[in-house]
Amino acid sequence: MTRPGEGGEYPFWSYEDLALFLGAILPSFAVAAGIVRAGHVKGQTSITLLYQTLTYLLLLGVLYLLVARRYGRPFWRSLRWTGRFRGAWLCAVAGPALAIMTVILGVVLREPEIRSPIEDLISDRRSLVVMGLFIMVFGPVFEELTFRGFLFPLLARSWGPWAGILFTAALFALVHGNQYRWSWQRLLGVGLAGVVFGYARFKTGSTFASTMVHASFNTTVFVAYLVQRSAR
Repeated sequence: MTRPGEGGEYPFWSYEDLALFLGAILPSFAVAAGIVRAGHVKGQTSITLLYQTLTYLLLLGVLYLLVARRYGRPFWRSLRWTGRFRGAWLCAVAGPALAIMTVILGVVLREPEIRSPIEDLISDRRSLVVMGLFIMVFGPVFEELTFRGFLFPLLARSWGPWAGILFTAALFALVHGNQYRWSWQRLLGVGLAGVVFGYARFKTGSTFASTMVHASFNTTVFVAYLVQRSAR
């Protein structure tokens, strides 16, 4: 995984760092929940969004400590967050095309109708805007930094790029399992999307590229939801 012009082994972090990150997940959940409870936040939408935001920030903080502070390396550059890659236009259009493909796959596999928990959180225009930002921006950035920025290079170094792509895609699908009521048809579609995100990361060498695909994919799904919602 070392690219021309880079000195030393890449990635420079290890499975010990991965274990430390995984070990920080439950404490981050607990700390976020404690802060929300101490803040006496009212309304299920506000509670959920604040909890999700705090969890993201805490885990990004852990990632920063592991990558930047522990090794004294630049955080964003180390996770390959760069806009210098070829095929940016392709990454932008790949997301919508992928979203359409997953819908077709769901129809072919007779995917059950599942009400997303996200729909229950949208009660007014404000919650709609905040949820949109989560789906189209915050979620893709956090998930790509974690899965394709931090985890993928480590697995690819040990087992090869395609093993890294497939394994991170499988984990990506499992993380979304509860959201989709563990429907295997829906999770297969999420896993397929994860493979495409991972391939974009591998092919371009940029986590920003995979984030573009991920964000445009989520944006297409969210816009489709808005259209469907307005037609009711």
